[in-house]
Amino acid sequence: MKLKATWLFSFIGIAGIVFAVNQFGLFSDPKPNPEKESVLIHSVLEGLNRMHYEPKKVDDKFSSEVFNLYLKDIDGAKRFFSKQDFEKMKPFETKLDDEATDGTFEFFNLSVELLNTSLPKTENWFKEILSKPMDFSKNNTIQTDGEKLDWAKNDAELRDRWENWMRYEVISRTTNELDKQEKPDFKGEKKSFETMEKEQRAKVLDVYEKYYKRLHKLDRSKRLEMYLNAVTNVFDPHTGYFSPVDKENFDIQMSGKLEGIGARLSSDGEKTSVTEIVAGSPSWKEGSLQAKDIISKVGQGDDEPVDIMGWDIDDVVSKIRGPKGTKVVLYVQKPDGSEKIITLIRDVVIMEEGFAKSLILQNGTSEDKIGFIFLPKFYADFTPQGTTSCATDVAKEVEKLKREHVKGIILDLRNNGGGSLRDVVQMSGLFIESGPIVQVKSRNRQPEILEDRDSKVQYTGPLVVMVNGYSASASEILAAAMQDYGRAVIVGSTTTYGKGTVQRFFDLDNSVNDDSVKPLGNMKLTVQKFYRITGKTTQFNGVVPDIVLPDVYNYIEIGERDNDFPLAANTIQSVEFKQSTYHFPKMTELRSASAARVEVDPIFQKINENALRFKKQKDETEYPLQREKYTTWNHQLDEEAEKFENMFQPIENLKLANLTEDLPTIQSDTSRSARNDAWLKDKKKDIQLYEAVQIITDMFRMDALAGKR
Repeated sequence: MKLKATWLFSFIGIAGIVFAVNQFGLFSDPKPNPEKESVLIHSVLEGLNRMHYEPKKVDDKFSSEVFNLYLKDIDGAKRFFSKQDFEKMKPFETKLDDEATDGTFEFFNLSVELLNTSLPKTENWFKEILSKPMDFSKNNTIQTDGEKLDWAKNDAELRDRWENWMRYEVISRTTNELDKQEKPDFKGEKKSFETMEKEQRAKVLDVYEKYYKRLHKLDRSKRLEMYLNAVTNVFDPHTGYFSPVDKENFDIQMSGKLEGIGARLSSDGEKTSVTEIVAGSPSWKEGSLQAKDIISKVGQGDDEPVDIMGWDIDDVVSKIRGPKGTKVVLYVQKPDGSEKIITLIRDVVIMEEGFAKSLILQNGTSEDKIGFIFLPKFYADFTPQGTTSCATDVAKEVEKLKREHVKGIILDLRNNGGGSLRDVVQMSGLFIESGPIVQVKSRNRQPEILEDRDSKVQYTGPLVVMVNGYSASASEILAAAMQDYGRAVIVGSTTTYGKGTVQRFFDLDNSVNDDSVKPLGNMKLTVQKFYRITGKTTQFNGVVPDIVLPDVYNYIEIGERDNDFPLAANTIQSVEFKQSTYHFPKMTELRSASAARVEVDPIFQKINENALRFKKQKDETEYPLQREKYTTWNHQLDEEAEKFENMFQPIENLKLANLTEDLPTIQSDTSRSARNDAWLKDKKKDIQLYEAVQIITDMFRMDALAGKR
């Protein structure tokens, strides 16, 4: 069987894989289809071998890695399988390579069989445990980290583990509710521990019954996706299998647009509720559908409506989403109990809250205007129409800021997980004359240098780029390029995410000629690594800012370092680069000035203390279950947490304003205006942003002393 490679686009973000299938999923029939499954695993393996940047030998070591990762994925807390179950699966630990090569799934079938046996058994356990008052007098504890646990020896020990979990769920909820009764602002009748414990047992029961209802809906195809992702994830954490619906959702996330009605939905396992209406969408224009409405039926055009009660949220979305110009009919229950039939014509919906936007900032009484550009992701529309591009949008924001006569710009890439490689290269070119931005290396090939070839510089003034531990991929490329050129000052937490790899989608249907086994889905493959123009890599190591600020995640491992099977860091040859647009030479002086402010700032001191507390709590995974000990321990945690409540207050010297050009759009509807108000309120409390403002103000001052314009 030969694979015919069809690349869709280069992607360098960290969007996670969602395990969900609708009627267009991998298998329309939940029953085993051995021929199709065999073709699928062969296609996946051949694609990995031919195109992955660092292919692995499919041998016993590979088998053991898949075995352990798959068990971690399906029972990481060790609550479903006992030691006896594990011993039944153990003989397959070094045989999965042979199974994959042969296109067989004996181990997977056994795991499904054991899970299917475990679900009703454990469901009966938690129902039985929660059916009567609990004894919290025993001096026992619960270990919440599955990696620190061995498999339960037998069903009796596994049931004890479930009993401890249920005790933990109930004692934590009961204690929290009792604490609320002691608050000065509490109104209502105070309840005893026994009454509260009974109420919370009922609530825990409801939560777990809904959870198990979702578990029971996991058919073979959905479980097979999890197994396939264990196979792909041992190559690296960003290579994965996508069912058709997952690929569709991924494309929507990347482009920031979809064809539908513009309503955000949520589900409690039974009812589908509207959580938000997207401004400018068909739902917003029609006006009848509102937040908190419950959708009970969905009709396509003039067809008979379908009852969606109890459906998975992805299945509901697939019914409501559809091509522009088509009709969908919603049967809705309003919060007051009344019912309404709403007819909508689908259209293109733009999720504008995910797009670039700007503010004008000022520091204290200074009249100097500072531009602020917030970029939540490197979005791009890779369809032929190509209606969205973050590089184009940021260029527009820069022009608007220039018309406001800003003296400097702060580009905020915090929590920006990356995205389009094309756009990050174009965006970097806004700030330099021309030159290399990043080196991209394919397997067994010389690095390709991606350059800005446009000598035009759109913005020539001082530039600060803000990052944190969740700034990844494209964010790291831009930050690294601006740092290497000396074009910007990089400000943020100890390091960025550390993802230095490029992924592309491969349509598995193109790997086979037999239409009877299609659709097979897509695979997102790591096919390249990117390197800084200095030859160093951001992979694993990330980008270390020029100025490091206190951050709640500074003391814990996050990002690529916290993933299973990350690709290693290495270096390659550097390339020549230079720029004369703007260079700030006094980095040591700038860093010292910031450090002096941070050291005496009470908010930054609290952030650092909170980061240490956060690390301590992350490391402590064993909790008491005896009532008095739990109460004491919980109150101690609450007292520690209270020190950091309401820590962030509006910063008097940080002045924010919308751009004059943006006001008509912002004020065009109440929803958009409300979101803008919330954003301004949040930024007003952003101590890291305020320090970035002070840093760029220092740059103005030092430039003036040096005689720069």
